[in-house]
Amino acid sequence: MAENYTQRIAQELGIPARNVAAVLDLLAEGATVPFISRYRKEATGSLDEVVVADIRDREKKHRELDERKAVVLKSIEEQGKLTADLRRQIENAGSMNTLEDIYLPYKPKRRTRATIAREKGLEPLANLLWEQKPGAPEQWAARFIDAGKGVPDTEEALAGARDIIAEAVSEHAQARERMRKVFERKASIATKLIKGKEEEGAKFRDYFEWSEPLSKAPSHRVLAMRRAEKEKIITMKIQPDEDEAVTELDRIFLKARNPAADQVQLAIRDSFKRLLGPSIETEMRLESKHRADTEAIKVFAENLRQLLLAPALGSKNVLALDPGFRTGCKVVCLDQQGKLLHNDVIYPHTGSGQAAQAANQLKLLVKRHAVEAIAIGNGTAGRETEAFVKQTLDDKKVVVVMVNESGASIYSASEVAREEFPNEDLTVRGAVSIGRRLMDPLAELVKLDPKSIGVGQYQHDVDQNQLKTSLDDVVESCVNGVGVEVNTASKQLLTYVSGLGPVLAGNIVAYRDQNGPFKTRQELMKVARLGDKAFQQAAGFLRIRGGKHPLDSSAVHPESYPIVDKMAKDLGCSVSDLIQKEDLRKQIQLEKYVTEKAGLPTLRDIVKELAKPGRDPREQFEAFSFQEGVEKMEDLYEGMVLPGIVTNITRFGAFVDIGVHQDGMVHISEMADRFVRDPAEVVKVAQQVTVKVVEVDLKRKRIALSMKGLKK
Repeated sequence: MAENYTQRIAQELGIPARNVAAVLDLLAEGATVPFISRYRKEATGSLDEVVVADIRDREKKHRELDERKAVVLKSIEEQGKLTADLRRQIENAGSMNTLEDIYLPYKPKRRTRATIAREKGLEPLANLLWEQKPGAPEQWAARFIDAGKGVPDTEEALAGARDIIAEAVSEHAQARERMRKVFERKASIATKLIKGKEEEGAKFRDYFEWSEPLSKAPSHRVLAMRRAEKEKIITMKIQPDEDEAVTELDRIFLKARNPAADQVQLAIRDSFKRLLGPSIETEMRLESKHRADTEAIKVFAENLRQLLLAPALGSKNVLALDPGFRTGCKVVCLDQQGKLLHNDVIYPHTGSGQAAQAANQLKLLVKRHAVEAIAIGNGTAGRETEAFVKQTLDDKKVVVVMVNESGASIYSASEVAREEFPNEDLTVRGAVSIGRRLMDPLAELVKLDPKSIGVGQYQHDVDQNQLKTSLDDVVESCVNGVGVEVNTASKQLLTYVSGLGPVLAGNIVAYRDQNGPFKTRQELMKVARLGDKAFQQAAGFLRIRGGKHPLDSSAVHPESYPIVDKMAKDLGCSVSDLIQKEDLRKQIQLEKYVTEKAGLPTLRDIVKELAKPGRDPREQFEAFSFQEGVEKMEDLYEGMVLPGIVTNITRFGAFVDIGVHQDGMVHISEMADRFVRDPAEVVKVAQQVTVKVVEVDLKRKRIALSMKGLKK
């Protein structure tokens, strides 16, 4: 079936058809997006993950359109109304809207005013008016008066005939397409406050009385208005100027200037107000929401990618604190692999005697577990706990880092956490998550539903299926882009590896628990239900550090090992020598190793990987500290310059954590000394920045920040 869509998609994307065909064939065989883009470059023309995913999604869309066409054809055929011309129109329909417009007159519908008028025998009168010939409509209508049928006079007859015409206008494909264009170009999205909702809807006050062209409304405003409407704070309408819209329809349907045409004109206006206008408004609502969803999901996905690929501290002994005032701070100690060694509670904030005891406990744990870094959750009492820890520690080599704990409480109550720590309570699990998030954000965050991580906007309002597909793509891309150490990875992390999924991920962990660490990639074939196909898809993304084969810790796929063996043999050295010695790698003549399956793109990737096998593509970790003494909003003043961490990016700016339990907002106009079209040009999630306080609104809990004229 895939070949039916190759030409269409190739044309839409401006890509050679052979490359599109290769992607569709590989997808049909069960290949994943990361595998195709990484290990099948010769077939695809080196298409990246974004384009491969786009081809996948477009094929799905075309398939759904064709399936709908089949349903429409069957329905019209069963009515006995399918002509050769109509079949051709349906088969050539290029979009769902066009298809539905063609189908509308034949679609089974409930009783309408037009249906009732037809039952009264008024269709011949409607046809007479529709022809717009000279004559007196009242005289024509007199012939259809029939009290028994509910037509007592000429006005009732004309009204019924106009109902039939109004419905015909609303179902006319050209009229619908013309109205779409009018709405797209000329419609405004306007809101009004529902009386008495001022206080309840205070957060939506920008939209109590709002109007702007639909074509210019940004996604965040569309979603905000829709949410306010859903919460019954405002009403919202999408409408063009009525007279302008009706004039467009008149141009299509009016053929004369006479009394019959006047009746048709009345029907046209009625059709727009009662049928066609509301129908296209509904479409525009859906279309504008779809556009807003797509934009919001795109921003969310990019934020998620940046957060998942935030620098990792790496394998260190970590002590993690989940702070609290009255209930104390939960403390956990983790080894270099993130294994829980010890948990305790200290009370640094409940009195001087307990603070001294807490300080002694902390020092003891740091020494006993050779702690190299301390992770502190950034929630309640976070800054106070950070100050206590820094004051307590003598060893300045121990890195102290505030960690964004967004979603940690959700993890601690999850099935995943219960499975990992069946005998520990929620507080222990939450503290472990904070510590592991410092060691490896990616490995820990994949255990959470991406929606709960806190880098999206209106994530509960957008299309949930579209959101899930997009976020799953991002997580899968990040996990496979970084690579996964098969001997230490959690089941959740392994689940996202190309070709695996939950069942095989669980089987890998079970095999590892029973047989000890994997010594080679080839040993994966011994895992229950992990066959040739899954091995082909997954092996290149799984790492075995310190294994028997030197390439098992790299991104070189096992199918390419013979190529590397030949390179080493030709140079009279071992594969390990190739990895260790740059001068040997420089002697490799790639053209000698080109085959039908492995072309220059693959060979270049191999040599690049030999130089830095299994290298983590994430940036180097840098410790970060907030401004000491600035712990709450009351500590801020205008003009203050502070370090901060970007927590979320929107189309209108970026949110920055400056350590006062309330993120500040850098508006897009305050991001740089130049014009900024998109905040993502300037910052990314988890980036360290320097900001200046522009305004502090304690009542509304809002902080306005600026990055103008400031370096990082």
